[in-house]
Amino acid sequence: MANLPVLDLSDLDRGEASAASFRTRLREATRDQGFLYLVGHGIDPDLQSRVHGLARAFFALPEADKLAIENVGSPHFRGYTRVGGERTEGAVDWREQIDIGPERPAVDRDDADYWRLQGPNLWPSALPELEIVVREWHDRLTEVGQRLLAAWAESLGAPADVFDAAFAEPSTLIKIVRYPGTSASRKGHGVGAHKDSGVLTLLWVEPGKDGLQVEIDGEWVDAPPIEGAFVVNVGELLEHATGGYLHATRHRVVSPRSGSDRISIPFFLNPALDARIPVLELPPELAADARGVSDDPGNRIHATYGENALKSRLRAHPDVAAIHHPDLVAARAAAAA
Repeated sequence: MANLPVLDLSDLDRGEASAASFRTRLREATRDQGFLYLVGHGIDPDLQSRVHGLARAFFALPEADKLAIENVGSPHFRGYTRVGGERTEGAVDWREQIDIGPERPAVDRDDADYWRLQGPNLWPSALPELEIVVREWHDRLTEVGQRLLAAWAESLGAPADVFDAAFAEPSTLIKIVRYPGTSASRKGHGVGAHKDSGVLTLLWVEPGKDGLQVEIDGEWVDAPPIEGAFVVNVGELLEHATGGYLHATRHRVVSPRSGSDRISIPFFLNPALDARIPVLELPPELAADARGVSDDPGNRIHATYGENALKSRLRAHPDVAAIHHPDLVAARAAAAA
């Protein structure tokens, strides 16, 4: 059962009336719930199946093959994270995963700390097919994400290309995640309650595997997977860009029961590390409904994406931060004192 709005991206290709209706529904869904299901996106079911199969194949590898690309060896926070190796809002997540970013060379720049996030990925030599298929997945989902950005822009009274400059070299992030089953006695979640720190997320979930929950009007609502559909949500930067008109919604993942597990693959589309996402001037009738950007002293939203991303990575992976970036850890501790 779909507990969130279901939108069909192919409506954008069915004439202006259909496209205008899609843009209105997109704006309303992400203002009211912050989440929706997306069908008609054009991602080949065969590609979805291949990505799913390779995810399963990776997590079935011997532990030594997975740890050969463990993220503690990457100053760019790439590679494999073992179960319990990531934190959300300070709490340990119960999942294992691979983090994959844009395949770019590391840079030695001292004008901003966030450039430390740029660098090569770590790929498993025991499963070379993974890199090939994930690259295809990345390119196709980037296209879908950019179509959504243009539709959002037009729905908010801005030119369709208003975000293009910031996304000329996007800072994408793909997580290939496995949530192992847990007993009822273990407290905590696969991922604790949080908002995404970037712009937009396209989430593929293994068919038939529940677990995602979205907070709507103070209640946790199940968002079960729909065959072939992606779950779409907006992040804090799109909330920032619209003065709070669009809403970054808290969500979490409940761990599967013991004896089961769950694969999910979130794709995060974000602007370049040094880009400042434009703040839109909304039409008066929309601006009147803008609620303002969420004010959380413990989670400041930075206008420059790289600052937001670095904040998130340092918090999520304190072991990687301590090994590769002790100066940043010390500086942030001193600032918080």
